[in-house]
Amino acid sequence: MTAVATLAYARPAIAAFAAMGVLWGTFAAVLPDLKAMLGVDEGQLGLLLFLTPLAAISAMLVAPAFGAAVGRVALPLAVALMALGFSLPGQTSVIWLFPLAMACAGAATGLTDVLMNARVAAMENARGLHLMNLTHAAYSFGYAGGAVLTGVMRGAGWSPAMVMGTMAGVGLLCALATLERDGRIDGLRKPKDGTALPLGLVPVIGGGIVLIAFMTENAAENWSALHIEKTLGGSPEEGALGPAALALTMGFARLGGQWLAGRVNPFALLRVGAVIAAIGAMIASQAGAPAMAYVGFIVMGIGASVLAPTAFSLVGQLSDPKARARAVARATLLGYFGYFFGPPLLGLIAGSFGLRMAFVFAACLLAVIFLLAPMMARQRT
Repeated sequence: MTAVATLAYARPAIAAFAAMGVLWGTFAAVLPDLKAMLGVDEGQLGLLLFLTPLAAISAMLVAPAFGAAVGRVALPLAVALMALGFSLPGQTSVIWLFPLAMACAGAATGLTDVLMNARVAAMENARGLHLMNLTHAAYSFGYAGGAVLTGVMRGAGWSPAMVMGTMAGVGLLCALATLERDGRIDGLRKPKDGTALPLGLVPVIGGGIVLIAFMTENAAENWSALHIEKTLGGSPEEGALGPAALALTMGFARLGGQWLAGRVNPFALLRVGAVIAAIGAMIASQAGAPAMAYVGFIVMGIGASVLAPTAFSLVGQLSDPKARARAVARATLLGYFGYFFGPPLLGLIAGSFGLRMAFVFAACLLAVIFLLAPMMARQRT
């Protein structure tokens, strides 16, 4: 299949990943203004974000039933709900309303994540393609675009409400692009006649790798702007370049990973990616100026870019076809504990020990992949 044909085939999933990237990139880059609007420190902000993962995990648990019930419009509807959810936090200057607004955004994100990863796994195996790196690259480029545009808008004096409302509109346009003639995601529900296949350890191990990958990404995505502006004295525009640098690097690296998929041993790829990402995190933690921090984020992006897509692809490949959608949904659920619990956990670490230690923690966490990758390899039949 040609590159153009592959892009056309993957268009619905690419649009969903891009929408999520735009919205979370906007959130990361506007976070310093949200923090100032609420009048809280890093530790308090981390506590205010704890409802977000709880809402997301709850939504992930019902996502298979939602996808089965709604049918072909499940993914477009989930993306639209996510865009609307992200329009809310900028409107909530009252501190007790902010966690509720973020819970709405988190729930819609959790719903979308399960559905879009399951859809990609089905598309990959239907035509024997490798699409996870491509679609995750769309997330990274969307994240970078959202972060850069947010930096421009912040520099122009736009309020969080104006910034997040505008980018929510972009998310709604992406939701329209996810529509397809037959976008059903088969196999999400567990059969009730006793014929359901056991999922085994594959989604558990794969989900653990994704968890570490997303916690690492979030160390830079959600706290890099604050690190550059507060720790290193950068401007709002310089702060927005932190998550943007990481996301752009990950986007291009994932396009490279798209080419590498099938050519390089995936378990070796996981180990090498973990080492490179850990080196980048340590560079960012010791940076004395924004320029050095950008170098750290770029190195982190190169290494972290391959971790989650490779793990998701392995879960799809190593699972029985009849249980594939459920296995990917399980791995997504486990993995996104890192995506959602990462920001508040790292916020608490930053509030107690400083932002530099948040990046040191991320570097140490990556070493666990050296235990999980061999365990994953042993699950081959």
